[in-house]
Amino acid sequence: MVRSEAQARALIAQLQAATDVVDTGFEEARIRWRRIGSGRPLVLLHGGNGSWLHWVRNIEALAAAHELWLPDLPGCGESDALAPPASLERLVRALGAGLDVLLGAGREIDLAAFSFGSVLASNLAVARGRVRRLALLGATGHGFARTPLSLRNWRTLPPEAQDEAHRHNLATLMLHEPAAIDALALVMHRSASERTRLRSKQLSHTGATRQALDRLALPMLLVWGEHDPTAGGAEVARALAAGHPERQWLVVPGAGHWVQYERAAEINPLLARWFA
Repeated sequence: MVRSEAQARALIAQLQAATDVVDTGFEEARIRWRRIGSGRPLVLLHGGNGSWLHWVRNIEALAAAHELWLPDLPGCGESDALAPPASLERLVRALGAGLDVLLGAGREIDLAAFSFGSVLASNLAVARGRVRRLALLGATGHGFARTPLSLRNWRTLPPEAQDEAHRHNLATLMLHEPAAIDALALVMHRSASERTRLRSKQLSHTGATRQALDRLALPMLLVWGEHDPTAGGAEVARALAAGHPERQWLVVPGAGHWVQYERAAEINPLLARWFA
């Protein structure tokens, strides 16, 4: 648990310094990628209203055996926004074009994604191909019912009240255990929220992930937290895996939506085994 903002910022700076920064272009936009580690390429896509730091507690463990590539999605973090409309097809093309530049058009990759990133990852796997294994954590775009949420609009509040709104939103949507909402989670969520220009909610509420998965026949791992309000427990997992023996699924007891942050000690070895 990270108790102070100063400690959180120091940890982020240390991780930033350990990564290489590479930019790719799409149309008039610059997409920023982070690279760390060596081995088989593993691409990690973050969620909506986030950045590459959605994987902050997983990067070191996964980089031990993989060359990790972590973009800030278009319109998030340090990446430029696409000229409107930022459609699903154009977002996928931007990522695919970047991977072709960074790794080569014929290079096989492994692919993992969190939340809204699952919408892009599943459709990227269809459009680009050459994905060996896929892992989706807290996937949205499944098209099934979600728990109604009451999030606070921090932008309308004075600066001194914004952190409490961010903390409320983390507890409502992202993390189940109160202890998981530490200084690191708050710093990352606040920074990502302030920088996000991509409006991903509409795509997250479609069935775009499920439709893409039904066009794929590759090993895939589907993981949700037990208390993930975007998925409804094991029901979505069972529905997506039914009739597909190549799909494995897991519901992590006691965890919320941002499962790879809240339960990194369980998720890191799980992903290491899956992508071994």
